[in-house]
Amino acid sequence: MRWTEALIPTLREVSKEAEATSHQLLLKGGFIRKLASGIYSYLPLGFRVLQNICEVIRSEMNQAGALELLLPALHPAELWKQSGRYETLGADKIAFRNRSDQEFVLGPTHEEVITELAAAYLNTYQALPKILYQIQTKFRDEIRPRFGIVRTKEFIMKDAYSFDPDQASLDRSYELMYEAYIKIFKRLGLKVDPVAADPGMMGGSGSHEFMVRSPYGEDRIASCNKCKYIASGDLTGKEGDLCPKCGGKLLFDTAMEVGHVFKLGTRYTEPFKASFRTSDGKERLILMGCYGLGINRILAALVEQHHDDKGMKWPVQAAPYQIQLMAVNHNEKETRDAAEKLYSELTRAGFSVLYDDRSERAGVKFNDADLVGNPIQVIVSSRNLAKDLFELKLRDSGKNLQISCGNVLEKIRSLLSLPEVV
Repeated sequence: MRWTEALIPTLREVSKEAEATSHQLLLKGGFIRKLASGIYSYLPLGFRVLQNICEVIRSEMNQAGALELLLPALHPAELWKQSGRYETLGADKIAFRNRSDQEFVLGPTHEEVITELAAAYLNTYQALPKILYQIQTKFRDEIRPRFGIVRTKEFIMKDAYSFDPDQASLDRSYELMYEAYIKIFKRLGLKVDPVAADPGMMGGSGSHEFMVRSPYGEDRIASCNKCKYIASGDLTGKEGDLCPKCGGKLLFDTAMEVGHVFKLGTRYTEPFKASFRTSDGKERLILMGCYGLGINRILAALVEQHHDDKGMKWPVQAAPYQIQLMAVNHNEKETRDAAEKLYSELTRAGFSVLYDDRSERAGVKFNDADLVGNPIQVIVSSRNLAKDLFELKLRDSGKNLQISCGNVLEKIRSLLSLPEVV
């Protein structure tokens, strides 16, 4: 993508209401734009990051045997009344009546809808177990949206639901999803703390949260200063209390929840009569689990963990582009021609490239490259061309490399840990 053909409205200053580092940098980098309180537009760079995160999630969910579908965002209010959660949602619920006076809820989550579907189709033991998932927009009328895209009224979630014939099978599904989440976060380069948690309004028994330590989170995690004990702050005492495992001191950190997994049991299958016929002809309720990932929060958390005072430093799997190509003195024909040729070679080789072809000063291009934060910067200059070299800058480490023009594609592939194209 050529910068001159893209939409990248970088900013030098942002509103003081942007408290969180991720909020400030995503606004400055032209990744997001605020439309209203708790409602954001994702501009092309931000949308590419969302897509990359979703691609990693889909890959691991599919590898775990989960099946993707898409459920409606409009839910008949009767479903929520049937589960007993209509009143529980309270003022967070966004509901309305249509022209036929039918009441609908804009889906804040999808347990009711997926259980209604399971009751229709998963009614024999041969159909179980199943794990179904979707990546979809959710709606909650948050009274106090905060920290940019960390807490919003409209957000994207990957929600998965397991359906099992017995407890042992549910335990296996839960473990499968737990391990899939660990792989997702590892591939994305996001450090998380999995902690035992309170199921809350979701109901059920077992529950784990995946937390990212951040001053802009709204949760707390407790960890021991001696052993590896860690738990949700909701399930423990206060700062300085004794660790229940070894007797050490508990220390608390502010954290942001990016994922949550639950063993729901029959919490939803009972009110929706989602049962199956066993091999001996008996009727039993299906056991459920649910598994959520906040896509927008993962994006924000990546920025919180991967940035410096100049801008973002995206991990390769999430970065909007793998390479940022720029020419110093773009108006010089020799330099411009070399950059154009390299741009064609890189794109033909399958790399994703953001080519800064603007007639701007080198300093402006370097500043914007650091702000946007693509992993590898390739700098074309007449000085280096005279030596048959390109300059590579690694955004994460700041390291600069001088690479011969003939070896640049091979070196970039090696730096990105990509297999050779045969």
